[in-house]
Amino acid sequence: MPTTHINQSLMRIAKRAETQSPEVLVKTFVDIGPLFSILSSRDNQVLYGRRGTGKTHALKYLAENLKSNGDIAIFVDLRTIGSSGGIYGDSATPLPERGTRLLIDTLSAVQDKLVDFGLERGSPDLLPTLDLLADELTSVRVVGGSIELESSTKGTVGATARSTGTLGFNKGPKVEASIESSVQASQEEQIRIKEAGTPRHRVHFGAVARLMERVVANLPKKRLWLILDEWSTIPLELQPLLADLIRRALFPVPGIIVKIGAIEYRSRFQEQTNTGDYIGIELGADASADLDLDDYMVFGNDNTKAESFFQEMFYKHLITTAQEDGIPTQSIASSADFIASAFTQRKAFFELVRAAEGVPRDAINVASVAAQKANDASISMEDITKASRAWYLRDKESAIATEAKALLHWIVDDVIKTRQARAFLLEQGKDIGSKLVGALFDARVLHVIKRGVSGAEHPGVRFNTYAIDYGCYVDLRNTSKAPRGLFDIAESKHETDFVEVPLDDYRSIRRAVLDLTRFERANRR
Repeated sequence: MPTTHINQSLMRIAKRAETQSPEVLVKTFVDIGPLFSILSSRDNQVLYGRRGTGKTHALKYLAENLKSNGDIAIFVDLRTIGSSGGIYGDSATPLPERGTRLLIDTLSAVQDKLVDFGLERGSPDLLPTLDLLADELTSVRVVGGSIELESSTKGTVGATARSTGTLGFNKGPKVEASIESSVQASQEEQIRIKEAGTPRHRVHFGAVARLMERVVANLPKKRLWLILDEWSTIPLELQPLLADLIRRALFPVPGIIVKIGAIEYRSRFQEQTNTGDYIGIELGADASADLDLDDYMVFGNDNTKAESFFQEMFYKHLITTAQEDGIPTQSIASSADFIASAFTQRKAFFELVRAAEGVPRDAINVASVAAQKANDASISMEDITKASRAWYLRDKESAIATEAKALLHWIVDDVIKTRQARAFLLEQGKDIGSKLVGALFDARVLHVIKRGVSGAEHPGVRFNTYAIDYGCYVDLRNTSKAPRGLFDIAESKHETDFVEVPLDDYRSIRRAVLDLTRFERANRR
């Protein structure tokens, strides 16, 4: 297979799973350790992962795998339910109305797909049950909090009468009399409605749960897999309402398994009420949240595992894309053949893996830009570094808000240029509490490599280890400021001791801990 065709195929690899047919998604899926085994369990689950880590690909592969085994799997892209920029995102519309429409639209999407299945090969009783379900959807309501009615009435009522007349004779005096009469009435009534106190929202869904039981009973294996993707596109204030409907109407039904794809920092599954109860789903109790693609994709700094995954991923995509274009692929019989043909040396491919930082979509985009730079030649180290920097500036840094960008530049100066390290530790809780750190993590310029790191000097304190994105320091690689390792764990500031693999317990981690208060103080000046 000529190098030119390889580069053209790399440039044509689809960047998003939703643009691909189910057949292509099955062909190009690469499992990671026990990921698919856990995902295919019959437990209600939330699958976390940042943009580009492969949530949609994994969930769609799950759906196709289930269908091939005779199960009924309904995949719902929540971006297509109504419009996040329309009624759902309109803060001027009362929350109960927005929530009600969201619940009805979501259930209607599920009902529509079940009708499609029923028309194709459902049991005789399935369609009538689905008709009843459609009728019951009108009973789904979100009821708001306490309402106060204020009314006032004022009015005026009065009456006056008057008449005039003259009595006289032809000769002599005349007598004149006058009577006045009038009626006057007015009334004014004013009613003012206001919402007082903290709003409390309750979901009323009537017989929906009972009808869903009847629906499942009419399915071939008496099992229904409901896969909800792009959860985080729903406005945050509406997410607990939809989660509550799922918990009350779907979780109790035997045979219904719910899988949800979400971004952790953009999700709110639960909301506490004034009574101590909660609206939504309690993660860990109602549904498990033990799957996070960020943990799988970073590979715990296991370079061998990372190379193996991306090697297979690119090989499968390359072969599939080339076959669609009618390009012969006999000369590339394995993923090793792909590496040998596409890159000038294996080190160049390793640099691509490093640049991806565990995010498949970033790897595909960097490879596409590098293939453009290489043109009809094999991809070199220089092509990878230039492509990585270009992709970082175009897709990541430009999308970061000003305040978060200021923190990123401060981290790069403090960690990379001063300490000559690529990573730092941040106390657990503080990283979640900092919106700026969350924004940088969501933008894929900070990457969690290890959670729960401890140190002898910080008893009882746990830290998360963050690596700084390759694009942040790639232009420093051949300078005196280039990183010398993951981070410096030396016991003294006068010494250096760089490590690449995080350990469970460091001799001293004080030089690796990032103190965000220094940034806050500097920002207040």
